[in-house]
Amino acid sequence: MYLWEKPDWPAFTWDETNLSRLLVRVSREQGRLLGRMEALGFDLRSEAHLRTLTEDVVKSSEIEGERLDPEQVRSSIARRLGMDIGGLVPADRDVEGVVEMMLDATGNHAQPLTEERLFAWHASLFPTGRSGMTRIRVGQWRDDSDGPMQVVSGSVGREKVHYRAPLADRVPDEMANFLRWFEQPGDMDPLLVAGLAHLWFVTLHPFDDGNGRIARAIADMALARSEKTGQRFYSMSAQIRKEHKAYYDTLEWIQKGDLDVTRWQDWFLNCLLRAIEGVQETLSQVLQKARFWDRFAKEPLNERQIKVLNRLLDGFEGKLTTSKWAKIAKCSQDTAYRDILDLIKRGALRKDPGGGRSTSYSLVME
Repeated sequence: MYLWEKPDWPAFTWDETNLSRLLVRVSREQGRLLGRMEALGFDLRSEAHLRTLTEDVVKSSEIEGERLDPEQVRSSIARRLGMDIGGLVPADRDVEGVVEMMLDATGNHAQPLTEERLFAWHASLFPTGRSGMTRIRVGQWRDDSDGPMQVVSGSVGREKVHYRAPLADRVPDEMANFLRWFEQPGDMDPLLVAGLAHLWFVTLHPFDDGNGRIARAIADMALARSEKTGQRFYSMSAQIRKEHKAYYDTLEWIQKGDLDVTRWQDWFLNCLLRAIEGVQETLSQVLQKARFWDRFAKEPLNERQIKVLNRLLDGFEGKLTTSKWAKIAKCSQDTAYRDILDLIKRGALRKDPGGGRSTSYSLVME
């Protein structure tokens, strides 16, 4: 029997004594992080928020096997937040849709989560009405016209069913019950609400596709409510991506077990704790970028130089060459070379060891 087939469904239970110390620790670290971010000032907080949301959108899609262009994601988020970061690139419809959902979930976290809102999120994830080559029901609950909703792995003839969701005719009532609880969870700890909301939604699997991404958006919404801020400074999706095997193993174990979800809540809270503790890298990058621009704030740099330097500071993949500079800045290689030489003279770039066609350049960070 699956979780939803139990007689007392959805009367979830957990061992509060077992989780109490972990809850206190996570809450403490959550508070410390928010305090540190508050001390950074508006501009640095906004930069950290942009980095975190970009990573969250990219990694949440990556968990489902979909790779989004980080530059498109970053540009889409920056435009919607009204941030002037320079070098914005156009974003595809699927990128815009995921960004729209995540910003609505976290930025408008105080607004009620409703059936209509979930349908809008789902429609934004699938703007063409298709998941890959398959046409799906968009902005409405699944109907199981192609058979029961199952999570399956393995090749044809050797499939392994990891999970089977409730039949489609149960979904409207089940989701109505879930949404009532999400808006009125009683005196439950907000962090436990986030974990249970994720598990409950993905167990119902109410849509043809996109359930995992929406479940993670709902959890982020609950976390934003617990922190009373729409700004995000850590990414649960990025941490889940790192721990994806444990994520799926724990989900499968719980969904085939009874209504005691202590193991899931323990895993979720520990994952959240590791996500919060991992923010140091984001903070370091934000502060490095700020220090870099403090050094060159009064230098007469052109728009091309500012654009490419920001790309490097935001985590440029691979090595910078004149041809890559020309492509990013949309200029000739001769112009790119002159821009690079000027920055070397100013102490912003240095030439890497080696030469010839493989000549590359790196940022000079103090």
